[in-house]
Amino acid sequence: MKPEPGSGRLSLFRYLAGLVALCRKAIHSARINIVRSIRLQLMFTFFLCLVTAAFIYMVVNVFFGQLNRSPILDYQRGIEIIDDQARQIASYIKTPDVSYQGITDYISRNVGFTGNKVLLTDLDGKVFFKAGDATETEVDLHGIIGKAMEARYTTIYQSQEFTSFYPIELKEQAAYLIVTGIPQPSISYERGSSPLTLMTATASFIFMFYWLTKRKMDYIEELARGLQEISTGNLSYRVPLRSRDELGSLASSINKMTSALQTTSEEERKAERAKNELMTNISHDLRTPLTLIMGYLRLLKDKHFDDPKQSENYVQIAYNKSEKLKALIDDLFEYTKLSNHNIQANLERVCLNELLEQLTEELVTYAEENGLALLRELPSDRIFVSVNPSRIIRVFENLLGNAVKYSHQPGTVQIRLTHQAEGAQVCIINKGEPIPEEELPRLFDRFYRVDAARTSSTGGSGLGLAIAKSIVEGHHGRIWAECEGEEIRFCVMLPLA
Repeated sequence: MKPEPGSGRLSLFRYLAGLVALCRKAIHSARINIVRSIRLQLMFTFFLCLVTAAFIYMVVNVFFGQLNRSPILDYQRGIEIIDDQARQIASYIKTPDVSYQGITDYISRNVGFTGNKVLLTDLDGKVFFKAGDATETEVDLHGIIGKAMEARYTTIYQSQEFTSFYPIELKEQAAYLIVTGIPQPSISYERGSSPLTLMTATASFIFMFYWLTKRKMDYIEELARGLQEISTGNLSYRVPLRSRDELGSLASSINKMTSALQTTSEEERKAERAKNELMTNISHDLRTPLTLIMGYLRLLKDKHFDDPKQSENYVQIAYNKSEKLKALIDDLFEYTKLSNHNIQANLERVCLNELLEQLTEELVTYAEENGLALLRELPSDRIFVSVNPSRIIRVFENLLGNAVKYSHQPGTVQIRLTHQAEGAQVCIINKGEPIPEEELPRLFDRFYRVDAARTSSTGGSGLGLAIAKSIVEGHHGRIWAECEGEEIRFCVMLPLA
């Protein structure tokens, strides 16, 4: 089957297109690797500077070589002319049927044209024919042969006579042809050298290497200045990202480190402020009951009472305040342990329906004393969670206690348990004074009270909700508050077991 016309040309085109695509891909890959590697950048820069310096060296060498060139006398061409004349005469003599007169005439014509001396001698060196300026009648054949052979292997020839020697047959008589002349020199020029050539190439290499690496060195200095700025405490400073190589990675790491240090520093400042606030609140909430206790004890000590009944009343007040002081200290100690994660929760698989059922039964009497009814909305399906029972009970006791304490009387408190996609959700719902929306997230801050005028004498310690939040979050759950009009909801979401 014959190939279609043009198929070979098409295959060649595809081959060339594939080769071009492969070259472009290789160049692109090399470019990416160079951009991402300082080592490859330095190698490429060094190679480029070296090639440029070599090119400058060649150009400058040609320039200074022409300026410093020196003439050279070459006698080789003159020697070849004399030797060629001798060879031509010898060849002419070997021509058949040439007469002696023809030979002498040919020699005379050639000698007159070149100005060389031509001798024909017998084997003993006696001259029987001479032409040109020759005057010799007898020659030293051994000396002439030696000089002729020596001249052929001499590389440096001075301005002196050169002899070309050939044996010939003349009228059946052995003879020698001797051609002697002074070779004419040809003049050529040798390119000179200069130390400025190497100096120029070296200077160009240094300048180009400095120029090509200047931006990279400036960036290194910029990173160094950035580190100095950060070391002074300016953690908001960020070094610029100007490359994708190791220096860019270093700059990114510096910025990440600075950001982490800034975050840590801010957290430390917040912790310091929180500690100061904690100390202030503790001092305030501890001082109030302690002052009352000391006041009533002082009245008892100084016997400032009218009768034993008033004395017993003072003792009872002091005792009640001491109990409240103990509860505050216990809450504070509990919150500190939970905040520092010093206690590992002993998790158990607990049925949340049964736990809430038991807890509400225990609080029915307390709610009825405050004119409230507890309503349970528990699903028929049992919902299990993995919790520390004693701590979770404390969370719900705190929420139910707050709901009873701050509800409108008479009224109801609802306990609603539902199964959600995230887990089990428990909501404590009551009606009371509306809570502003902006205050809802702050309810779980320690020592925070919605009513700023409320103190430990009229409210709790201010740690109950903070403790509840710590316990719930320790169980990987969520706690939040909602308010719609007078309806207040505190909700807890716990992961299912």
